[in-house]
Amino acid sequence: MAKSATRPSIVPGSVAPFSQATRQAEPERWDTPFSTEMTEADVNLVLAHPLFITTKPERFPPSIPLRGILKNDARIRRFMPGEIIVRRGDYGHSAFVILSGAVRVLVKEPPAEQLGRRQQVRPSVWGSLKRWWQQPRVAEQSRARGAAPGLRLGQGGEARLFLQDVPGVLDADRSIRLQSGELFGEIAALGRTPRTTTVVSDGEALLLEIRWQGLREIRSYAPEWKKEIDRRYRERSLLRHLAETPLLWNLPEATLRLVADATRFETFGEFDWHSAYHRGHKDDERQRLEQEPMIAREGDYPNGLLLVRSGFARVSSRYNHGERTDSYLGKGQAFGLKEIVTGWRGKQHVPLRNSLRALGYVDLLFIPTAVLEEHVLPRLDPAQVAALTLAGDPAPAVVAPQGLGGSNFLEFIVAQRFINGRAAMLIDLDRCTRCDDCVRACAATHDNNPRFIRHGPEVSGVMVASACMHCVDPVCMIGCPTGAIYRESADGQVGINHDTCIGCSVCAQSCPYGTIQMVALHDEEGLPVVTEETGEPVRRATKCDLCVDQPGGPACANACPHDALLRADMRQMDTITAWLKR
Repeated sequence: MAKSATRPSIVPGSVAPFSQATRQAEPERWDTPFSTEMTEADVNLVLAHPLFITTKPERFPPSIPLRGILKNDARIRRFMPGEIIVRRGDYGHSAFVILSGAVRVLVKEPPAEQLGRRQQVRPSVWGSLKRWWQQPRVAEQSRARGAAPGLRLGQGGEARLFLQDVPGVLDADRSIRLQSGELFGEIAALGRTPRTTTVVSDGEALLLEIRWQGLREIRSYAPEWKKEIDRRYRERSLLRHLAETPLLWNLPEATLRLVADATRFETFGEFDWHSAYHRGHKDDERQRLEQEPMIAREGDYPNGLLLVRSGFARVSSRYNHGERTDSYLGKGQAFGLKEIVTGWRGKQHVPLRNSLRALGYVDLLFIPTAVLEEHVLPRLDPAQVAALTLAGDPAPAVVAPQGLGGSNFLEFIVAQRFINGRAAMLIDLDRCTRCDDCVRACAATHDNNPRFIRHGPEVSGVMVASACMHCVDPVCMIGCPTGAIYRESADGQVGINHDTCIGCSVCAQSCPYGTIQMVALHDEEGLPVVTEETGEPVRRATKCDLCVDQPGGPACANACPHDALLRADMRQMDTITAWLKR
């Protein structure tokens, strides 16, 4: 008789020996492919395409073969006439290659409702009172009657958006036609920046969609791809980015092009940084520092100026037996300029006085020191040189406000990644009386369901409440199958179009701060709305919309009787300091 398997008992509080541990395989890069429907025949089809036929598989390492990239990091998608492929303003994580057919790049953007977005309209004061008077009796009442205009479900329940008034919008004077072999979307995919244009299928089109990981690998091991992608970026974005940098403002165009030709692109950290943040944001400071990729180390020679193109980086220095955070850098800010200018002025090497680490993910431009010394620094007048030598970077780093725990507050907001917030909800706990007027005002404005929770981490008498911060880097927008979550306006508000939200919860799972809730819908009688197929409750994503459709702005801040609540841009510490000292 076979003996039954038994597991040795373990004394509570003791550590189990490795022989008794549960064993499992290490997670691999391609455990979760981009599409489970990508076949070997599809890979052969792609490799035979003119854009790939010159790409040499032998240049790729055995661990990351070209076939493996196409099998696991790409998928073939068929788009119907008028179907929206990407929308301007949305955040994407993939690029597209046209295998057959054609697409239209919209030069003149159509109205928001034609792209599946809701039209932003601020009501009058009377309109706001009428809305409050007519609010539904139950929370999250369903008013939808079937799918929203322009929204269809494809095979497998995949949501698709179609452009309205296709002939008028796709007129030759309002769009540019791209045909087979063209690549688009690569700049937004690699730089995590918003899509700059809307692209629509012009008739039936077969496209290869490559997620950013695969595009990065192809760019690394196929010189022709790297050359083409870099050429496109230099033509479309690099010169504009450099021209917006204060140090380079007054350079002649010819000189600016010389600087651009010498500029390198660098990326550090994980593109999907929110996944790692979920796993390790409760680690202590030493553990977090060890996990952050080192970009430049204190004491090293500054061989180039680093310009932050997207993401965030931590500036730190040695302190006792560890390090302390001195500041952090965001888009448009520079690192190493003080040391470079000081060394050039004194004709001697000046080592870096701080270290720079990637906070999650950061995309940088690297301008060699020799290029700056030859083309840029000699054009500065003595006053500028003196100012840069003494004051440091032209775009000053963000520092902690005085009287708010000093470095403790800075360590706190960096560790929690609240530096990402454009409209973080700060509550002064010394003034707050817990009256909940802010919660009631929010509920009254949003179908009897408050869009935030008056709870969150605290430091130095300030709470960061669980409310959407309308982030600089809104990772919640990546992966939404219908584009229902999007930038509401140029001011950066992130909104959700409830007519096109299908309740998939991708945004809620991606949000690093847990500020998106999936709520069940109810009918006019207060009964739950369920699906016809399974009987499961119909849910949709909800979160703070910053009262973008209210004439007075955020209801929560307006309702606080003690001025204890502030919607703060975490890049503007002077405003936070003034608020706390009022």
